[in-house]
Amino acid sequence: MSETRIEKDSMGAVTVPANALYGAQTQRAIDNFPLSGQALPQGFIRALILIKQAAALANKALEVIPSEIADAIAHASQKLLQDDDLMQHFPVDVFQTGSGTSSNMNANEVLATLASNICNTKVSPNDHVNAGQSSNDVIPTAIHVSAALAIDEELLPALQHLAKTTQEKANSLNDFVKTGRTHLMDAMPVRMSQSLTTWADQINTHIERLTELQKGLKTLAQGGTAVGTGINAAPDFSQHFCTQLNGITNNEFSPANNFFTHISSQDHAVMVSGQLKAVATSIIKISNDLRWMNSGPLAGLGEIELQALQPGSSIMPGKVNPVIPEACVMAAMQVMGNDLAISLGGQSGNFELNVTLPLIAKNLIESITLLSNSSVLLADKAIATFKVNKQNLEAALARNPILVTALNPIIGYLKAAEIAKKAYASGRPIIDVAQEETDMAREQLEKILDPYKLTN
Repeated sequence: MSETRIEKDSMGAVTVPANALYGAQTQRAIDNFPLSGQALPQGFIRALILIKQAAALANKALEVIPSEIADAIAHASQKLLQDDDLMQHFPVDVFQTGSGTSSNMNANEVLATLASNICNTKVSPNDHVNAGQSSNDVIPTAIHVSAALAIDEELLPALQHLAKTTQEKANSLNDFVKTGRTHLMDAMPVRMSQSLTTWADQINTHIERLTELQKGLKTLAQGGTAVGTGINAAPDFSQHFCTQLNGITNNEFSPANNFFTHISSQDHAVMVSGQLKAVATSIIKISNDLRWMNSGPLAGLGEIELQALQPGSSIMPGKVNPVIPEACVMAAMQVMGNDLAISLGGQSGNFELNVTLPLIAKNLIESITLLSNSSVLLADKAIATFKVNKQNLEAALARNPILVTALNPIIGYLKAAEIAKKAYASGRPIIDVAQEETDMAREQLEKILDPYKLTN
C-alpha cells in the first residue's frame, strides 16, 4: 500500500496520500465525487492559480496578510503554473459541489503547502491563501478569466487564421466558375471564389461578435465574496485584485458593476456559449460544403479534391475520405451539446448563487478548445490544400439548363422553362436548345449565357 498521512479540517481527520500537496478538503472531494473521472480543464485550473496569485499580491498591498506569506503564495503560484505535471495536483471531479468549493479549496491547500515550504511558516489555506475570497466569487471569476484568456490566446487567433486562409484561397480561385446549388439542386453559376468568400465572411462576423462579448467576460465577480456584499474582503480589494491580475496577464479585467449579478447568474457565460454555438454552425456548414464538393471521385460532384491524409477504409483499397471536415463536424456538434448543458446550467442561479459552476466551466473551456483546434485544422489541412477539378466544373456548367434564367427578360419565364425542360430531357447544352427554340443568334446567346459573366 502507498504511504499516507493524516490531515485535519473542521470536520475531523482524513487520510491523504503522503506525497500529495493537497489536504483534507480535497481528499473529501475525491472520496465524495467518483462520478466521471474528469478533472476541470487545465485552462480553468491555471486561471484559478492566477486568481490566487493576484489575490495574494492584493492582500499584501492592503496589509491583510503578512508580506512574507503573500510573497510565498505568489511564488508558489508561479511555480505551479510552470509545472508540466500541474494537473496531478488537481484531481477533483468536474461533477462536484455546484459552487466549485472543492476546486477552490484544492487550489488553496496546494498553494498553502508550497508556500509553507517556501517561507518556512505555516500558511493557512483558508486564512491566508483564501483571504478576502469565497468560492462563490472565486469560481465565477475563474470561469470569466479562463474563457477570456482562451478566447484571446487561442480562439480568436485560430478564427483569424481560418478567415485569412479562406480568403487567400478564394483569391486564387476567382477564375473558376461552378454550378451554384440551392436545395442541393442546380442553380445559377457562381465563382468558386464567391463560395469561399462567403465562408470567410461568416468567420469574420463571429470574430466581431466574440470580440464584443469579451467585454462582459472581462468584468469579474472577485470582491463580492459569499453573496455579493463583499463580507470579509477589504473595501478596495476588488480594484487591487484586478490591478494585480492585469499586471500578471497583461490584460484589462475590471470589477463587476454589480457583484450580485456575477455571483447569482452566469449570463455572460451563456451568451458566449451561444456565440460559440454559432461558430460551430459555420464550421459545420463549411465542412459539409467541402465534403459535398469533394464527393466522388466518380459518382459524386467531384468539384474539388481534398488532400489525401490517410487510407479511408479497412476493406476497400484506394478509398480516401474527407477526414478533416468529418472530424470538425463532430467537434462542432459537441460544442452544440455543450451549449445546451451551459444553458441549462445558467438557469440554476438560485437566489444568490449559481450552483452549476463546474459544469459551465468545463463545457465552456472545452468548446473554446474544440473550435480553436477545428479552425486551424480546417484551414491548414482542408481549405489551403484542396485542388480544383476544372474539367468536372466545366462539364456540369455546359449541361446546366438553369442558365436559361438569363433569357427570362428577353423571352419570358414560360418560354425559358420550356427550353430548360427540353434541354434536361435531351441532355444537351442549353445554348443548343435555345438557338433552336428562339430567333436569337448563337453569338448573342454565347454572350448572354456566359457562366462567368452571370456571376458578376
